[in-house]
Amino acid sequence: MFYYLLKYVLLGPLLRLVFRPRIEGLEHIPATGPAIVAGNHLSFSDHFLMPAIIKRRITFLAKAEYFTGPGLKGRLIATFFRSAGQIPVDRSGKDAGQAAIREGLGVLRKDELLGIYPEGTRSHDGRLYKGKVGVAVMALKARAPVIPCAMIGTFEAQPPGRKIPKIHPVAIRFGKPLDFSRYAGMENEKAILRAVTDEIMYAILTLSEQEYVDQYAAVVKAEQAAAGAEKARRFPRLPLG
Repeated sequence: MFYYLLKYVLLGPLLRLVFRPRIEGLEHIPATGPAIVAGNHLSFSDHFLMPAIIKRRITFLAKAEYFTGPGLKGRLIATFFRSAGQIPVDRSGKDAGQAAIREGLGVLRKDELLGIYPEGTRSHDGRLYKGKVGVAVMALKARAPVIPCAMIGTFEAQPPGRKIPKIHPVAIRFGKPLDFSRYAGMENEKAILRAVTDEIMYAILTLSEQEYVDQYAAVVKAEQAAAGAEKARRFPRLPLG
């Protein structure tokens, strides 16, 4: 109930009024049945802008940190995210990917829409990064179509580190559903999963017109953080005065 109150009365109208997003291809979202909406991830705002314009309820897999904050504030934030259709997924440890797949398949088996960011994390520089194969596993196991989605302008509206979005033109593009039924029963073959994932990422790239990086975003972030830490160690800032 709170999901629809948030969508149609509270947050949804406010987001549409402030950002006035240009929507393209909304007709590609199926009216019924399971489907995966796979998009690029540029901003914290993506979690709320896309659901605000899709008529059906859509459930996203979200990092568990949003649900585990301490104290009353943490509980309120967790309640908000659950009410907004988010499912917590622990991204740490070797079983993190399997946990996300289980949760996602649970949504699809209820004939609902599942939202997922194949990159696995927000882009830190506005580029599109290599997709993880979990989206392919879910698409093949659930035999669900994948609708590619491109968020455009949300990186500029709310780049990493900015808490309150600024006014900036935003567009949301949906592509034609991708049908992978030809690979039914092949969800355990690594080459097939990679091919399916790459096809999904190419569809997103075509819609978003981003620069593509054939590396995982989390790896690039970690490498840049390590390089920054090493630079700080080798060239410490001298105290002023």
